[in-house]
Amino acid sequence: MARAYVGLGANLGEREGALRAAVAALDATEGVEVVAVSTLRETDPVDYLDQPRFLNGAVAIDTTLTPRELLDALLAVERSLGRTRDGPRFGPRTIDLDLLLYGDESFDEPGLTIPHPRLHERAFALEPLAELDPGLVVPGHGPLETLPRKLD
Repeated sequence: MARAYVGLGANLGEREGALRAAVAALDATEGVEVVAVSTLRETDPVDYLDQPRFLNGAVAIDTTLTPRELLDALLAVERSLGRTRDGPRFGPRTIDLDLLLYGDESFDEPGLTIPHPRLHERAFALEPLAELDPGLVVPGHGPLETLPRKLD
């Protein structure tokens, strides 16, 4: 069993309801057990700025799924909650689930990079992770406590 961390985000529709539905759907997924959910935070958009503010958080899960199987499960939850991918890459979305960390492992294969490639520079993901487990180490970047995580 591996401990994994998933980033949660939404900036369209009923954001909090969508995030809570995503957590429930994850917990109902075979091979996944939600063990902790961070506080949800309102954050400014990053990269593509002309869009509504986000509600972000993170969830800690224990899983028997492989990283690829877990990513597929996250994508299935997004689809079940109405996520489409027809807009700008970092544009508005009803739900966004990102596989941030999978144990202390690193992966880099087509369509799957762990830790999430920009995790170390994204306060909206680091701050909820620090709430869930301040002692986390981000492979390739060091202890979470040494990474900037103050939200502007």
